Amino acid sequence: MAGLDAFTEVLDYPMYVVTTATDGQRAGCLVGFASQCSIDPPRFMVWLSTANRTYRVARGASHLAVHTLRRDQKRTAELFGGRTGDDIDKFGRVAWQSGQGGAPVLSDCCAWLVGRVQDVVDGGDHVGFLLAPVAQSRPDAARPPLLRFSDVADLSPGHPA
Repeated sequence: MAGLDAFTEVLDYPMYVVTTATDGQRAGCLVGFASQCSIDPPRFMVWLSTANRTYRVARGASHLAVHTLRRDQKRTAELFGGRTGDDIDKFGRVAWQSGQGGAPVLSDCCAWLVGRVQDVVDGGDHVGFLLAPVAQSRPDAARPPLLRFSDVADLSPGHPA
């Protein structure tokens, strides 16, 4: 494990808010493990902690929404990363609309995509959701700095990772 820690300590990857809905339940969490994983066909992989309520809701969902945040959106990161949907309604505290497959799309984010779940991969304490994009925000000419891991490293998670 020490070799992996030494490698990952130098990374400062972007953070994402992942949201989903199914059976009348909405859920969302802050995610650091996510990446485009194919160009043709286009695919994006998101890894959710099995300890997280969002994972439990996502298991029955057909779609997930993935949102990038601007560096000045630490409060949104704290809401989705430092609080659990088991205790509060996160969506009562942010503006959002229902996207494809019912996935909640946050109104105030840098960019977003909604993906149809193509496959689910067990990765240990995190499970990967392979997404085929079905909708996304329009590109913005401005490219503000994204919220990164170093911006939220002091955040206490709502659930153990």
